[in-house]
Amino acid sequence: MKNYAYLYLCAVLASFGGLLSGFDTGVISGALLYINQSFEMNSLYSGLLVSSVSIGAIIGALLNGVLIDKIGRRKVMLLTAGVFILGSILCCFSNNIIELILSRMFVGCAVGVVSFAGPLYLSEISTKEKRGEIVSFHQLAITLGILFSYFVNYFCANLVYSWRIMFLLGAVPAIVLFFAMLILKDTPRWYVAKNKIDKARFVLEKIDKNQDIDLEIKNIKKTLSNNEKIKFEKRLLVPFVIGIGIMFAQIATGINAIIYYAPTIFKMVGFSSNQDVLFATIFIGLINFLMTFVAIALVDKIGRKPLLYIGLVGMLINLLLLSFSFAYDFDFVKYLAVVACALYIVSFSMSLGPVALLLNAEIFPLKYRGAAMSIGIVSNFVFNFMVTGLFPISLDKLGGSITFLIFAIICVISLFFVYYVVPETKDVSLEEIENRMNKIKL
Repeated sequence: MKNYAYLYLCAVLASFGGLLSGFDTGVISGALLYINQSFEMNSLYSGLLVSSVSIGAIIGALLNGVLIDKIGRRKVMLLTAGVFILGSILCCFSNNIIELILSRMFVGCAVGVVSFAGPLYLSEISTKEKRGEIVSFHQLAITLGILFSYFVNYFCANLVYSWRIMFLLGAVPAIVLFFAMLILKDTPRWYVAKNKIDKARFVLEKIDKNQDIDLEIKNIKKTLSNNEKIKFEKRLLVPFVIGIGIMFAQIATGINAIIYYAPTIFKMVGFSSNQDVLFATIFIGLINFLMTFVAIALVDKIGRKPLLYIGLVGMLINLLLLSFSFAYDFDFVKYLAVVACALYIVSFSMSLGPVALLLNAEIFPLKYRGAAMSIGIVSNFVFNFMVTGLFPISLDKLGGSITFLIFAIICVISLFFVYYVVPETKDVSLEEIENRMNKIKL
């Protein structure tokens, strides 16, 4: 039986980047209820505050695509941890709403970096048999970060400096990530790309000493050699269409509208107490976290596409239920809305949540993987910014029923996209995936 102890150690420690991303996604949902007690807030400032992380994430992903290929995955994540620590402190001690927005944008830069540095590191450190499971650790960590932020929101709600403490506690997992990346090595594929063969061999042996190390290094070198000829030919459009398309499906089906605005949604359908809605979000966060284990267990067994089909159908049904909850003013609809949100999260967290990031970590050529993934991640945060920025406007102008119906329609479109465009990458090596992508003609 193979010993994957080092591989799982890498997965756990490197996934703290995902935990930080999840924390900074979820913490604003509760903090928003209390920030207006310190600063004057209007709808413009509220929207900017919520979406500011996405703006920073776009900047971070754009700036870092080349850097991650130049200095390595490990060093980039080390720098990212430092940005998270400083950003958490800046958010805590902001003196006005503008400072807080800018501080959240600064944190967002780190979110943008770690959102592709983490899955990229995990995909390249893993064996093909374990890659789906290992990369899914990043999404699991995101859901744990969201759950952690919901607990922080709930237990800090009645403190004097509630929202400041909420933001400051984000520095704790950032410190763990910083020291973790001091211990870990970079990926064998990056070492081969930099002609550090001895280091690549060392890491490959730590991951799985029973594999043919020479053959693995030869395959990586062959991929690099092929990439010298590929450049940015038309065939590279295929993985970009897949990568950006699956990111659109992940975000435009409404996940961040629910994650960011869950307390707001629950108050709109009938709940009145801040404590009640914050407790309800803990329930949502717990389901999000637990169901990601299902994805980890299944992604390398039944494949990527079956999980996407199951998840999208479940999301579609529960978005229709949410639409119904806003359309009719019955006493039970507030409970129906909570149940629909919970089941929507069940469907998302076992499908689009981990699989979208996994596919983006698998489909791009090795030489351009860092830069190419950054484009996919940028598109993710652009869609995120659009959804989180337009969601409150849509609620105001169109109403909750029509808003969630639009998300449901996008689920249907996404199902067709997965069926006709997305490839199955289960049990296929990164090198073979690249070869298959190169053969596809547009």
